[in-house]
Amino acid sequence: MMRMRRRWITLDGQLPFNQVKNQDRILDISWGITGRSLIAGLLCLQLGCTTMAGPKDVNDPIVNGISISDTSEELSIVPASQEEETQPDEVAKPIVQTSAEEVISAPNEPSFTERGQELLQKFTGQNAPSENNAKDLYRDADKAFRDAAKQSRESSVSQFKKAAELFEAAGDAAPGSALQQDAMFMQGESLFFADQLVEASDAYENLQKSFPRNRHIDKVASRLFSISRYWIDIAKTEQGKWIPINLTDPSRPRLDLDGHAIRVLDQIRYDDPTGRLADDATMAAAAEYIRQEKYQEADEFLTDLRETFPDSEHLFLAHLMGINVKLKNYRGTKYSGLDLEEAEELVQKTRQRFPDKLASNENDFGQRLEQSAAKIAFYQAERLRYRAQYREKRKEFGAARYYYQLLLTRFPDTPHAEVARERLAATEKKPRLPAQRLSWLTTIFPDSTAPEAPLELNSAPTGESSTSTILR
Repeated sequence: MMRMRRRWITLDGQLPFNQVKNQDRILDISWGITGRSLIAGLLCLQLGCTTMAGPKDVNDPIVNGISISDTSEELSIVPASQEEETQPDEVAKPIVQTSAEEVISAPNEPSFTERGQELLQKFTGQNAPSENNAKDLYRDADKAFRDAAKQSRESSVSQFKKAAELFEAAGDAAPGSALQQDAMFMQGESLFFADQLVEASDAYENLQKSFPRNRHIDKVASRLFSISRYWIDIAKTEQGKWIPINLTDPSRPRLDLDGHAIRVLDQIRYDDPTGRLADDATMAAAAEYIRQEKYQEADEFLTDLRETFPDSEHLFLAHLMGINVKLKNYRGTKYSGLDLEEAEELVQKTRQRFPDKLASNENDFGQRLEQSAAKIAFYQAERLRYRAQYREKRKEFGAARYYYQLLLTRFPDTPHAEVARERLAATEKKPRLPAQRLSWLTTIFPDSTAPEAPLELNSAPTGESSTSTILR
């Protein structure tokens, strides 16, 4: 195949072409419809066309055919009427003709066609009808929405649904534009007022996903918060009832009503973590988890609220509820005491940060906090008593006395303190460690970790070095 050098278009509109290796050959390039339109648009701009107002007709001779000759310094554009008619199967495959006898088919490149179409739309303004269509659809949708708002609640449902469909079509007609943001928001609004709350929440979340910083973010958060609270209220009224799968009510999910409500609240926090409803959604989700007796999940939300929203109006309640939730998560003396330690630390922070609220006579917050602190002390003293008794059963009286003494020092006012005093007196004269059984075995198998001299092998045979070999 003949190699071509690069060709450059000068600023004065002339098109000087470098000569190819074989000057006698004429290179004729017949383009498909899309490629022709692209080159025609570029050449028209370069040569100073006076108008590019709209898309060219496919029957335009400039669009239908271009013949380029590199034997001269000038570019000749031959109308399609003088060229051979292009067959339909040749549109997708441009033909490169190097001579009258030889025809080589260029590879089919769909990606080039797609790029050419996009570039052609930018040059010719073919996307303008789509934008105009989107605006017309938006006007029709807005009119349907306003008409539905004037009707009664029962008769407006179908009209709101129609408005939602028109808003969706308007948004699809103008992807990535400000009009699409408004259309997606109004689609959610139409579904919201049509009591299609599941679809409305999906529309709002789709808007947040497509345009994370859209201008309707506060209104969307408010709508989602209202939907989640509505679902939670229904779940409370139907608590304890056997509820089948929802197949008729479009305002409710099919299954797991309260689970969907918490998911929506969590989505509000994710979409706009610094929004005005982010802390409200966090507190509402924690309260719902407490109602469901899922204290571990509630503790995570309350911890997040205390750490992420230090200026929230729910901060004081987050401290009190956090203490109670950690006490609920505590499983007993045989399990970890980390929850008790965190609860005790939280009690101290609450006393330091909110002394005015705890001293107020309008509520019993101070009394409730002291009750929680007493409960924490009781559980911690119980853990120390359990450890001491365990050591005492193993006759490790030294360790038992240590735990009893620690109990008396830290929690002298608990009921377990009296037991500790009695056991300290009873084990005072007992040995610190229990008597070792089968002590004669230690003479045969001494402790290899003892600080005494290490083990030694028997003395070396006669004639060899008498130095002992040390086992390490």
